[in-house]
Amino acid sequence: MNALGLVLLIATPATPLVMLALCGSQARRDFLSSCLWIAPLPALGAALMTIGGQSSAFAAPAIGYTLFIDKVAGVLLLVVAILWIGAGLAAARREARDVRFSVCWMLTMAGSFGVFVAADLLTFYLLYALVSIPAFGLIMRNGDAASKRAAGVYMAFTILGEAFLLAAFALLAAGEPNGSLQIHDVIAALPGSPWRDGALALIIASFGLKIALVPMHGWMPLTYTAAPLPAAAALSGAAVKAGVIGLIRFLPFDTALPDWGEALAAVGFISAFYGVAVGITQHNLKTVLAYSSISQMGVIAAVMGMGLASAIPGTALDSAVYAAHHVLVKGALFLSIGVAAVASQKYRPLVMWLSAIMALSLAGLPMTGGWLAKLVVKAPLGDGIAGTLADLSAAATTLLMLHFLMLLARMAQQSPQTKTQVAIDASWLALAISSVVVPWLLYPVVVGGLGEALTASAIFKSLWPVLFGAALAYGLRPWDHRLLSVPEGDIINLMEAAFRASLRLGETFERLDLRLRQWPAATISLGIIALLLAAAARASR
Repeated sequence: MNALGLVLLIATPATPLVMLALCGSQARRDFLSSCLWIAPLPALGAALMTIGGQSSAFAAPAIGYTLFIDKVAGVLLLVVAILWIGAGLAAARREARDVRFSVCWMLTMAGSFGVFVAADLLTFYLLYALVSIPAFGLIMRNGDAASKRAAGVYMAFTILGEAFLLAAFALLAAGEPNGSLQIHDVIAALPGSPWRDGALALIIASFGLKIALVPMHGWMPLTYTAAPLPAAAALSGAAVKAGVIGLIRFLPFDTALPDWGEALAAVGFISAFYGVAVGITQHNLKTVLAYSSISQMGVIAAVMGMGLASAIPGTALDSAVYAAHHVLVKGALFLSIGVAAVASQKYRPLVMWLSAIMALSLAGLPMTGGWLAKLVVKAPLGDGIAGTLADLSAAATTLLMLHFLMLLARMAQQSPQTKTQVAIDASWLALAISSVVVPWLLYPVVVGGLGEALTASAIFKSLWPVLFGAALAYGLRPWDHRLLSVPEGDIINLMEAAFRASLRLGETFERLDLRLRQWPAATISLGIIALLLAAAARASR
């Protein structure tokens, strides 16, 4: 650990907060929009140093504040910082004029960086709350009824997740015999803890809610649809990865736990296919991408579940690399919606081709970043049932992404032809290029070389799911408008309907109670006497 690495580590979560404090005066608020993309630079530097082999740690025992960055955190922090820079450039032109939006943006960013480097339970919990709660302001940016509803649902799920996490941390702390709150210590003690099963259940519930595993997924489509495009890009790519790093940090991958691992993998695969099944019924581009995120987070959960079931070495790093690719691609695809809407006829083909490459890379199209990401997770998934389900989920992802591309092309054709806005165009192009280049840079660091990836066998194994998914998309085209339309948020709508029904039932009972109270006492007495006489007559038979 050198001095520069230590400074960058401390500055990673602190810079957004310091910049926000410095811009507190009215005279400096114009500078706040620039801070949206400048603040991630220390995190980017810390990540690059870590991936290069330089880990760092910082401790302030007096306040119980400890930070640590390793290769797993470095991989995720690198792409998250790139996304925050790109999304910040996109937001700086329009959304950043709203001071409240900028404040929530900087707070969410600080928490987003902090969870990757937190080394103890208290620090992690505070930073996890920071990445979760201020996002409410990003979702509420438009101020319409849909935004208010989405923000309310999001906060309800967030509070529930925070409660689960607090209970989980209490059990983790109780299971550590020496009273340490360091994440490494409590996870090392977890397999032998009497609170193991309860802690694992709460950990999976809390972070599973954050990454929108089924059936805890309903908040995500509403949130991403309501949020402005830069905010949706940041939330989908960066903020949701707080749940990924949570599972990576708090699942004991060094100990084989078949029951818990297989259960997590099962929920992950259910989410992977459910996200596609509902996503292909959607016609709002942001909603389609939201269900795609549910599907992709399901795949990541399945990878971690299989790794936990058999204590497969490297599962944490493999999962981080897969998630890193999703960060860049999903963020860029959200920005693609805005770029395609304003692109001139000259640049529209470029927008569509790059969007197609990114979209199909999520399915593992050979020679793309997603292809390498899927090769990385082959070890935890194996060649059995889990491997087959992963291949089928890639085919399903192809189907969903082709649906997205058709909607994107249709929207672009219907949009008026204007010049592309420079800021959002530049940020989108940078993210698009990063989504292709960064996985190629990370793969040798994780695997050690590209030799096995470039074999004909590896290419074919990745190609057939994409071809199969394309064939499914072609076969379903005649039924595209006949598919059952599922309202965005699906399960949330059922919950709201049940809640409204319960309210109506309560109102009915209340009116009945008022009616009964209005009856004369004599009438009630006669009724009781009649019932008693009827009962006596029946008993005498």
